Parts: sequence; C-alpha cells; structure tokens
Amino acid sequence: MKVVFLTAGAAGMYCGSCMHDNALARTLIADGYDCLLQPIYTPIRTDSVSVASDKIFFGGIHVYLLQQMPWLRFVPQSARQFLDWPPLIRMATRKAASTDPAKLGALAISMLKGTEGRQAKEVSRLVDWLENKIHPDALILSNLLIGGSMPLVRRRLPNTRIIVMLQGDDIFLDHLPTEARAEAIALCSELVHSVDRFVVNSRFYADKMGGLLNIPPEKLFQTPLSIDAAAYSASSYVAHQSDDTSFRIGYLARISPEKGLHRLVDAFLHLASEHDDITLEVAGWLGEVNRPYLQTIQTRIREAGMENRFTYHGSPELAEKVAFLQSLDLLSVPTEYEDPKGLFALEAMAAGVPVVLPDHGGFSELIASTGGGILVPPNDHHALAEAILRLKNDAPLRKELSENGKKSVHEKHSIESASRSLATLFQTGH
Repeated sequence: MKVVFLTAGAAGMYCGSCMHDNALARTLIADGYDCLLQPIYTPIRTDSVSVASDKIFFGGIHVYLLQQMPWLRFVPQSARQFLDWPPLIRMATRKAASTDPAKLGALAISMLKGTEGRQAKEVSRLVDWLENKIHPDALILSNLLIGGSMPLVRRRLPNTRIIVMLQGDDIFLDHLPTEARAEAIALCSELVHSVDRFVVNSRFYADKMGGLLNIPPEKLFQTPLSIDAAAYSASSYVAHQSDDTSFRIGYLARISPEKGLHRLVDAFLHLASEHDDITLEVAGWLGEVNRPYLQTIQTRIREAGMENRFTYHGSPELAEKVAFLQSLDLLSVPTEYEDPKGLFALEAMAAGVPVVLPDHGGFSELIASTGGGILVPPNDHHALAEAILRLKNDAPLRKELSENGKKSVHEKHSIESASRSLATLFQTGH
C-alpha cells in the first residue's frame, strides 16, 4: 500500500508536528507500508533520523514570490524550479524569524483556494506528480491549511483516501486579521467535503475544530497523542542525575510568549526567594523574533539576583534532550493558549519526570490518561508556584507520578500504537 504524507516544514525550526509526522512515517515504513514523507514549504528539521524526501513542493520562497509577483506564474516552470531547491530554502530560512501569520493572510487564503489561487500551477504540479508518478492509496496531510490541492486530488485520484491531521490549525487562524480569518475559515470549511477522515488527539480538539469548520462527527477520528519512546526506554526515576541537592524545575518548548515561559519565571522567582535550592532549567528553539523576549526574562532574573540559578540550554538534539529531561525534578510549560498537543509532556513522562500543566486544551485529557502530573488553573503563577512547591515537598508523590506517566506513555501513547491506529483509516469503509 502506497502512502504519501505531506508535512509542512517550519523554516529550520524544531517543530513538534514535523517530528511527530517523521516518527509516524518511519513507523509506517517499519510496518511494511510504502510511505513517502513529502515536505511542503521548507525541508523539515527533526531531532532524530529523518525519512523525509529531498524534494520540496510549494517551496516557501516560490509561493511567496508567486503571491507578491503574480506575473511569475507565466515564467516556465523549468526557469522557476531552482526556487524549490532545498539548499536555497535552507539558506534563506536559516536565520529567519518565526512566521508571522498576521502578515501572511493573503498568502494563506490564496493557498487555500488551490486551483483558483496564485499558486495554481504549483497545485497542478503536485497533483500531476501524485497522479502520474506515485498513485497513492492514501494521502495524509499534516494540517488542513496545506489542503488547497485536495479538491483536485479528489477529482483526479478518486480512489485515494484523504486524511487530514488537525494539530494547531486554529492557532494560525486566530492570528490572522479578522477579515482574513473569516475567509480562511470559510475556505477550510469548504475543503471538509474533500476529506475522508480528520485525525485529532483529544476530544477537546475534536469539539473545537468540529464546531469551527462544521466537520461532521463521523469524519472525526480520535487517536491518543504519541511519541517515539525508544530513546527513553533506558531511563528510570531519579530525582535528577547530578551530585548537587538542587530542585530543578524544567521547561522544554519553543521560547515564545504563548508558551508561557514568563509565567513559569514568575512562579520560579516567587519560590526562589524563599527556597535557595530551586533552579530553573530552560531548553527550546529560539527564533530571532523572540530573542528580545528571552533577553527580557534574563534581565528580570538577573535583577532579582537569581542569575546563577537560571540556565538556558539552547535547542537540544535528541540525546541531549533525553539527558536534559532526566536531569529534572519536574517539567512545566504553562501555555497561555489551549495547546491541542503537548508532546513535551509525553517526552518528560517517558523520561520519568512529572509535569505541571495548565488545565486547558489537550492537557486535561492527557493528564487524565497518564496520571503523570498535576493540573493548575491557567495563567495563574501563584497556583503554579503552589503546585511546584507541593511536588518539591512530596517526594513519594513525585515518584508515583513518575511511574504512572512512564508506564502510560509506553502502554497508551507510543508511536507504534498511533501508527497502527492511523493505518486503519487507509482502507475504505473506515
């Protein structure tokens, strides 16, 4: 069975969705499927071995120029193909700031229009490739926002199953200007007719996206959030693997305001003034646009006299990430938005580390499923500090949460079980 997985690259950034897509594709291949992970916009960046194709469709430079200079579509494809050359895209996006959805409203709408948009010839090129060279039995898209080509796929490959994973589409839509957001939602709703099944990781997100886009309940398929836990299989519970007696609070996510690092810093400063053994360990990808944000946080910590108790560890590779997590006593990423996923939480649990998360988005169901952490009211650093202090003072509870989380990740949230669940949708009638 041939499967094509279209995944949207994130301009050189470590992206949870990209890494999850890569792990799913790698597992499908191991299970005997002829699966091709095909990047869209930019090459993907993962912290493990990538199975992605070197080919790029809808190269980020290319689609942007087509939007800004519509006459470019009349230039022969042979003269434009260098714009999709992966090394050029990598070079152009190496130090790029995080994409600002508010500035990309027109481009997003044009892409959603598919054959009616300014990138119509690129839509045809993708579908020609699918029809003439691949002929997939199933086509998986990492989000609906890259789905403008689906109506044409449906017409020309009527027997191909089309599956869309919903994993943060609303976040992009909510950052668009009001009029652009409304038009983009209307276009996404029209694309629902071309999709066989939508995959979500929580009932929360099924309800939210189902209501936003008028998705029929029978098209929604829920499968547990998952990670490749192999790298964590050798880990076991320890307070942390170091000789000092500090209590290490950790953060592992993109460095940005919406991920809530500043709220964790509020809680840390509140606790650190009375507990001289507490440290804050931070890791995650930092884009140029958020460098001033981190600098502001570092200034606050320095002015509070806590500089020697705060460390930014950069953006770790897989082995470094496992070691980082295993060095922690707990992990907290107090997102300000309703995160539909939370892969960092599963990674921490797989490493035997309890988590403290806000009681919203997909986190509520994730903690209920795993028993690997505790929930606190969102956007309340006092409640967050109280929860951290509770775990600090209760080592048996930390150990219980650690054991619950680790066991649940391996039994209910493994990438292998997610792959098998996804594969059931490849057959008609499912």
